[in-house]
Formats: sequence, structure tokens, C-alpha cells
Amino acid sequence: MISPLAYVDPAAKLGKNVTVQPFAYIEGDVEIGDDCIIMSGARILNGTRMGKGNKIHHGAVLGTEPQDFHYTGEHTLLIIGDQNDIRENVVISRGTHEGQCTKIGNENYLMDGVHLCHDVQIADHCVLGIKTTVAGECHIDNCVILSSNVLLQQNCHIGSWSLVQSGCRIPKDVPPYIIMAGNPAEYHGVNAMVLQHKNQVTERVLRHIMNAYRLVYQGNFSVQDALQKIEDQVPMSDEIHNIINFISKSPGIVK
Repeated sequence: MISPLAYVDPAAKLGKNVTVQPFAYIEGDVEIGDDCIIMSGARILNGTRMGKGNKIHHGAVLGTEPQDFHYTGEHTLLIIGDQNDIRENVVISRGTHEGQCTKIGNENYLMDGVHLCHDVQIADHCVLGIKTTVAGECHIDNCVILSSNVLLQQNCHIGSWSLVQSGCRIPKDVPPYIIMAGNPAEYHGVNAMVLQHKNQVTERVLRHIMNAYRLVYQGNFSVQDALQKIEDQVPMSDEIHNIINFISKSPGIVK
């Protein structure tokens, strides 16, 4: 149902069973998939491509022009997958240059006041807490939790199943499966409870993850030496391979 008090540009493409509440605003170069809900006061701007079953709450603004001095008015996109819950006052920018985009996967939960800048890439099943800000060109892998008021600086990569606690400022990459806390942010152990209860990681593999990060963060080795010791000393699994691959490709991790 589309409220007569909403503005929907005739050129916008809306799927089946889309609800648009009073005073929502949808521009022409917009595609919205089936079963989405656009609540009062939400604004869906040009360049937004949205999948199915998304819920966009009051005051959210999607597809804003990037706050980037390199932006010259090129046609860029914001691509949103399926079943995302985007809460009040969230702001998400498009990509900066033509052919680039800001991209959000499936089943993510973005809480009140989250701000995603240009060219951010978020995978699936992530939670971003109240007033969290993600600077341009950051990558967030699957099942990441960013608590409230987290600040990711530009070009950071956050590994899967990691937890960044409230108020952290993150200037570099965060490897998978760990907890970051404090200011300055520091390693605070493995995200064991979530890994066991949500990802079904066994006790044996969990011990191997802990041993790997003990070498990285507590072993007084260089990063490269720590990675070599992990390969030599820790039994290989998908999780350990993911750790080695992430850190070896990273330009720098939070230590």
C-alpha cells in the first residue's frame, strides 16, 4: 500500500506488496523489491537498489551523495540485499565514482543513527549499534557486531565473527573471531561465546583459535613470524586458514 501522503516518483520501480507510509519520499532512479516497508519520513534517493523484505524506519536517508571531495556528480549506486532492518535516522551514502557502489548484504541490523559513508561494503548478518560511524571504503565481513558509538576509520577491514565493543576507535584492520575493546582499541580475547553458540565452533577448534591469537598478540613476535609459527604449531582448519589469510593480506591490524 502506498499512502497518498507519500511522494513516489512515477519513474521509481516498486515490487509487489511494498508499503510506503505517509510522508516518505522516493526519487525516480530507485528500485525497491517485494515486501519492503518504507516508514514515515524515510527518504530513498536516486541510485538506490533494494532487494526484498527490507524495513526502512522513520527518518532514514538512503542513497545520499557521498561526502567525498573526489565526488564529481557521477552516477553511482547504493545496493541493499534482502531482509535488512534499517532503523531510525540511519544515513547511507552511495559510491564515489561511476561503476562503484556502497553495498549491504542480507539480514543486517543497523540501529538508530548509524552512518555509512561512500563505498562501504557490508556482508551478511551483521549488527551495527547506535550512532556507529563507518568511514569510506571500509569492508565488514559476515556476522560482525559493532557496538554503539564505534568509529571505523577509512579503509578498515573487519573480519568475520568479530566483536568491537562500545566507543572503540578502529584505525586499522580487525582480524576474524576476536573482541576489540577500549580506547585505544586493544585485543581482548576470542569471541568464544558467539562462536560456540551461533557458529557451532567446537571446543577443539576454539582452543586452536585462541592459541593462534596468543602467538599474534601475546608472543612478542613480528606479525610475519607469528603467522609462520601458527602454520608450524597450530593444527589447520578453515578458521585457522581464514586467520592466516586475513592477516597476511592486511596492510596492518589493530594491536
